[in-house]
Amino acid sequence: MSRDITIELTGLHLGNPVLLAAGILGSTGASLKRAAASGAGAVVTKSIGTVPKPGHPNPTMAETACGFLNALGLPNPSYREFADELRVAKEGGVPVIASIFGADAREFREVAEGLAGADAYELNLSCPHAEGYGAMVGTDPGLVEELTAAVKDCTRAPVWAKLTPNVTNITGIGLAAQRGGADAVVAINTVRGMAIDIESGYPVLGNKFGGLSGPSIKPIAIKAVYDLYEALDIPVIGVGGISSWQDAVEMIMAGAASVQIGTAAGRDPEIFRKVASGIISYLDSNRWELSDIRGLAHEVTYASD
Repeated sequence: MSRDITIELTGLHLGNPVLLAAGILGSTGASLKRAAASGAGAVVTKSIGTVPKPGHPNPTMAETACGFLNALGLPNPSYREFADELRVAKEGGVPVIASIFGADAREFREVAEGLAGADAYELNLSCPHAEGYGAMVGTDPGLVEELTAAVKDCTRAPVWAKLTPNVTNITGIGLAAQRGGADAVVAINTVRGMAIDIESGYPVLGNKFGGLSGPSIKPIAIKAVYDLYEALDIPVIGVGGISSWQDAVEMIMAGAASVQIGTAAGRDPEIFRKVASGIISYLDSNRWELSDIRGLAHEVTYASD
C-alpha cells in the first residue's frame, strides 16, 4: 500500500506537502486552479498590496547559467481587484494562501482584511528588489515581530512569515516572527543578485539588480531550513531551488514540514504531481512514513575516530 503523504499544516489539511510558491502561476484565479489540478497540495498567490503597482521597467527577468534573475517589483492589481481572483482560486479544492505585502502594519492589516477569504496569509517580508517593501522591512527583527502581530490580530486564519536569506542571521528573524505569533515561517525568498551585458556594459535587468532563484540557491535554502528547524517551535516551510522529488526529500530531512516550488513550476506545470509521486515511491521503497524523514538530518551523528 502506498504511503499516505497528507499533512496538517497550521490547521490546514493538505493532500500532499508540495505547494505552489508565491510569484509563479499565481496572478489569476484560473492559473491557481490549474496548479491545484496539477497536483499542488496548496497554492500561494502572487504578492498583493494596497494599491495597484506596475512593477519595475523591462527587462524584469533574465536566465543565467546558475538560475533566474527577476526584478518584477511586486506588480499587482491591489487587493480590491484581486478579491475576485481569490474566489475563483478557491474553486480549485485546495487551500489558497494569499501572499501579502505592505510598507507598515496598517497596510498589512488592510490587505489581509481585504482578502478575507484566504485560507492563510503569507507575509512577504523578503522580496529583495522592491523599495520600501519586502526585505526592506524583513531584515529588522522588531518590524518583523510588529507586522506579524498586526496581521495575527486581525484574522483567525494561519499567518506564515516568508523570510529573506539576505541577512546575517535568519534564525533571529524567524524568532521575531514567532514572537509576533506566526503560525509558520517560509524559507527562503530569492537571493539578491545581478547580471551585466558585457557587450554594452549595462545591467541586464531594468532595475539593475534582482533576486536569484532556481537550483543554485537550494543549498542556501537547505541551510536556512536546517537552522530554523532547530531554533523555532513552529513549522518551517522550505522553498528555494526545488525541482525534483529528491530535492523535496532533502528539504524535508533538513526539517521542512512542507515544500514550495516556484521556478521549476514555470518550466513544468506537472511538477507538483511528479514530486509528490516521487516522495511516495521513496517512502514505499524504504518502508518509511513521511514523519520518519522530517528533520532526519538533525538525528544523524558521526562516530568519532
